[in-house]
Amino acid sequence: MVIIKQKTLHEYYIKYPEAKIAIAEWASKTESSNWANFMEVKSVFNSVDYVGDNRFVFNIKGNHYRMVAMIFFSVRTVYIRWFGAHSEYEKINVSKI
Repeated sequence: MVIIKQKTLHEYYIKYPEAKIAIAEWASKTESSNWANFMEVKSVFNSVDYVGDNRFVFNIKGNHYRMVAMIFFSVRTVYIRWFGAHSEYEKINVSKI
């Protein structure tokens, strides 16, 4: 899969240095995958949730952080929409991100 907004990942490394390794592991697994559907994503990230409108929520570093990404299977693209602490995630509207 191709991750759009690699620059965003690097910004998260700086903002959340304690999550850097977990973010890098997520990116590595994602880039080496060729998902065709939700079940294939789930086979790599068993805690991922599909929340509608191509949006998926990943738990990062256990359940300390969340990442919202849009996945477009037909073009093998993952577009990172949001990353933050679990407590910050509770304050956002995932369908609007």
